[in-house]
Amino acid sequence: MDRFTRWLGDLSARHPWRTVISWVVVAVSLMVLSSSVGGAFVDDFSAPGSESATAQDLLEERFPEAAGGSGFAVFAAPAGQRIDASRAAIGEALQQVRGAEHVASVGDPFAAGHVSRDGRIAYADLTLDIPAADLGAEGAEDLAAALAAAREAGVQAELGGDVAFYNKKDEAGSEGFGLLAALIVLLLVFGTVTAALIPIALAGVGVAAALGAVGLLASGMDVSTAAPTFGVMIGLGVGIDYSLFVIARYREARAAGVENRAALSAAMASSGTAVFFAGATVVIALAALALTGLSLLASIGLSASIVVLFAAATALTLLPAILTLLGDRIDRLRLRPRRQQVARPVQDTSWWRLAHRISARPWPYLIGATVLLLALAAPALSLKSGFPDPGGDAKSTTQRKAYDLLTQGFGAGFNAPMVLVTDLTTPNLPSLSSLTQKLKDDPGIATVAAPVTNSTGDTTVIQFRPTTGPSDRATYDTVHRLRDALPTGASISGPTALTLDLDKQLSDTLPLFVGAILLASFLLLVLVFRSIAVPLKAAAMNLLSIGAAYGVVVAVFQWGWFGGLLGLDGTYRVVSVFPTLFFAVLFGLSMDYEVFLVSRIRDAYNHLGDNTEAVAQGLAATGRIITSGALIMVFVFLSFVTNPDPSVKMIGLGLATAIAIDATVVRMVLVPATMALLGDRNWWLPGWMERRLPNLHVEGADVAQIIDVRDRVTGQRRPAEGAAVPAVAPVAD
Repeated sequence: MDRFTRWLGDLSARHPWRTVISWVVVAVSLMVLSSSVGGAFVDDFSAPGSESATAQDLLEERFPEAAGGSGFAVFAAPAGQRIDASRAAIGEALQQVRGAEHVASVGDPFAAGHVSRDGRIAYADLTLDIPAADLGAEGAEDLAAALAAAREAGVQAELGGDVAFYNKKDEAGSEGFGLLAALIVLLLVFGTVTAALIPIALAGVGVAAALGAVGLLASGMDVSTAAPTFGVMIGLGVGIDYSLFVIARYREARAAGVENRAALSAAMASSGTAVFFAGATVVIALAALALTGLSLLASIGLSASIVVLFAAATALTLLPAILTLLGDRIDRLRLRPRRQQVARPVQDTSWWRLAHRISARPWPYLIGATVLLLALAAPALSLKSGFPDPGGDAKSTTQRKAYDLLTQGFGAGFNAPMVLVTDLTTPNLPSLSSLTQKLKDDPGIATVAAPVTNSTGDTTVIQFRPTTGPSDRATYDTVHRLRDALPTGASISGPTALTLDLDKQLSDTLPLFVGAILLASFLLLVLVFRSIAVPLKAAAMNLLSIGAAYGVVVAVFQWGWFGGLLGLDGTYRVVSVFPTLFFAVLFGLSMDYEVFLVSRIRDAYNHLGDNTEAVAQGLAATGRIITSGALIMVFVFLSFVTNPDPSVKMIGLGLATAIAIDATVVRMVLVPATMALLGDRNWWLPGWMERRLPNLHVEGADVAQIIDVRDRVTGQRRPAEGAAVPAVAPVAD
């Protein structure tokens, strides 16, 4: 594989301008095509084959007018006043809403009696001729703007329900903080402005091109509205990291006295190969989301895989072209005076000393790090998932204001609407009056509307609302109780029912999903490292870091710890799909650092035959770069915590926490401790596998050449075969 990445890098380096122009053409073409023929992003939260999906499919097939989107125009008079005093202004506002695109009907709150008991709050039903998720953010903004007449009369007017919740405007720009922090870290690592700007520029190109491809993907399949935000988050993180690792290896070779072209070729054969396999592990983990059977997760996984592929492609092709064009100019715009580059013995680095300190007493470090990770993961035992509702949005948004007004005026259950869809062609189905009475008799139901039958008389819809909110445990119990009591042919749908079905689908597919990721990553790492122990250790440690991230998310969002620091207004259930999504992403990203660290250790072991010294040299060679790369990714992910949407905050914090833990506690403590305990057993491989597996070189293809050059530069003599090698650490600028 090192030959392939070397060939790819050399090819780009021989034709740098062609490579750069080709990337510009590809990126611009994808963005233009996406804006012109790309599809709209929509969310499909259904679990195929579930009761809620059956109900929705039946409505779309037989009762499309009932399957259209819905929402509310909510009005509130100032404290101490009655809403009916503003009938004229509200009527004018609703007339404007009726003229908006895709609005099928608008109710009259006063004629329908939709006024709170204290007379201060009222709402009008809105019905669309398309699903609510298809309206789009601009359509929702137009509806909210149409309520201006009421606001001008001193009435609070908000847009609520599905039309607002499913079409929230994406808050862009928060990633700017992450990029600024990444630039600062890169400046500290490289010491020159030019070298620091390259990874950020390449990440931007890769993300832009990938998002164009994702937009085109949306024209052929349903792609979640979360895919672009998630793609930017992952793309910036891995894009910067991949370029960082290659550039660091390139500059290390140059500092050792290797000519630029040879240094680039060596970097592509070593770090380029590591980038290839690291990207492959992330893509495998993300693609496994399709095994959940959920369109929502499958589309996010496929979209994120495309972004990671573009990030790896830019590092393997565009980066060599840029480095060739820059040549020695990569060291221009230095932040400090240029010093004579003197290779520093590895024994003088803190990373080497840390590795030997851990190797001398591995058990205390192993136990201490494990206890810390288990303590962080403990809150995950109380994890409660749920479907996001407007009650979890920022208090400044119109949908949250509408949600709070409806709860205040009509009870918590108003915001948890449900629908009973009945297939009247089902044999032995009870009468509609009997089904309606069954709903009314349930203690968890507050209101039940009259049945509405379609024009062909084969499908009926009964809307009802519980006494408790959409995320309350009692509401889940009510759905379970009703489903157990209702006959075949009667299906319940609604946000709470949908959450239950999603949770069941995820729990049913979880063993297959996790097993596929573990097996695929295990086989890949066996292939790369020719070891059984290393892949098993990597899987176990990744599970620990993921569990710790789960625990932090539960403590902050579900328990409310330090929530105020993140701008949270209350406590929140973990979004149903997030634990599965986190697992795929975090497992893949954790493998990135595993590949970069252990590949250096493996290379040193092959060269020295001393496991303890190999671990120390591998950590010394990669510790600074891995922690720098992780710090960049943490800042990129944390930048999304500034987004007002709690769901985006949850993703950002979870990913940032896992990466921080993985790059510090796991890679810098647990890995040296376990590898010290295992010794030469780290590299054991059954004889039959040894003979059959191809010998892939990662990170080590040109180490001998670089060491030889450094020996000449530093005046060190290369020891005899089997003797310890006086390895040299990367040069600090």
